[in-house]
Amino acid sequence: MSKTISLLKFIIFIVVSLSFSSHAEKIRDLTSVQGIRDNQLIGYGLIVGLDGTGDQSMQAPFTNQSLSNMLSQLNVAIPPDINMQLKNVAAVIVTANLPPFSHMGEKIDVKVSSIGNSKSLKGGTLLMTPLKGTDNQIYAIAQGDVLVSEKDRFGKKINYINLNQVNSGIINRGATIEREVKTNFGKNSTINLQLNQEDFSIAQRISDLINIKYPDTAIPINSKTVQLNTSANNDVQVHMLSNIQNLDISLPSQEAKVVVNPRTGSIVINQAVKLSSCIISNGNISIAINETTNKNKDFDFLKLVKNYNKKEDLSEDILNKNYMNHIFSNQENLNKIVKSLNILGAEPDELISILQLMKSAGCLNAKLEII
Repeated sequence: MSKTISLLKFIIFIVVSLSFSSHAEKIRDLTSVQGIRDNQLIGYGLIVGLDGTGDQSMQAPFTNQSLSNMLSQLNVAIPPDINMQLKNVAAVIVTANLPPFSHMGEKIDVKVSSIGNSKSLKGGTLLMTPLKGTDNQIYAIAQGDVLVSEKDRFGKKINYINLNQVNSGIINRGATIEREVKTNFGKNSTINLQLNQEDFSIAQRISDLINIKYPDTAIPINSKTVQLNTSANNDVQVHMLSNIQNLDISLPSQEAKVVVNPRTGSIVINQAVKLSSCIISNGNISIAINETTNKNKDFDFLKLVKNYNKKEDLSEDILNKNYMNHIFSNQENLNKIVKSLNILGAEPDELISILQLMKSAGCLNAKLEII
């Protein structure tokens, strides 16, 4: 009887795996293990060797104070009445992420950012800087040459958007770990898998799939947590997680979502968004969405018009005679709207305003997220 049950579970596992393989994601891409995370580090340091682009002592007096304190530790006495006019020194904040399970002696990347009025950190060298955690303990020591990128891969200066700034830079493998962070991994008999996005359906599917491979092990606690019952043993938990994270799971269809970035005017649509009948006017732009009367209630056409006379009524005759009309398929409604609005010269704030109006009017059947 036990062999029959085991064989049945094996067959179910094979069928589920095969059915998920066509449209599947791995559990490792959807979840993270609770308690296993990065830790942020921060420090204050000095960058030297700048080509006259450092902090000005009058506007940033803390730079000279920091330099005097550092020199005094190196047995260099600076008279208190001397005002050092140094243009090749800049005060910076140094940040880094300490990965989980890091060990002493490992190297990590650090980022430096000017806090004074330095014009550029290009060519500078960060002096030895301790990096502390939230407990005020030193976990790493940073030092090295700062890399500042001022040009793109084609050698042209980037002046249309501040993607690369000269007041910040990175130091590859610029910090050495001096203290390890202790974790409770392997000490508890339970492991919590945290979903990257809350979803009851995905949590239940992950639990069901894990229970096929490890019976009566996984319990969905809520829409973002799946609890695993195991033994308090590192070897067992590592082996278990390595198998679970590589399982393929079929994802349900995601909710329709439109994400808008007002700063850049970027609009991202994750799937075909359904629209309902409505007419929206924003400035000199008007949108008319008509719904057919067939059984499936699909959209037969979509008319995007540019209204040159705001006082005219948006009747069918006027739409056909006095405006520029565009006919779109049902699956390309919102994509075509955004594209056509761009062609008509709509500004990013106009696009966002139109999408907000469509959502408020109930003709945009999707979640609108503005970041």
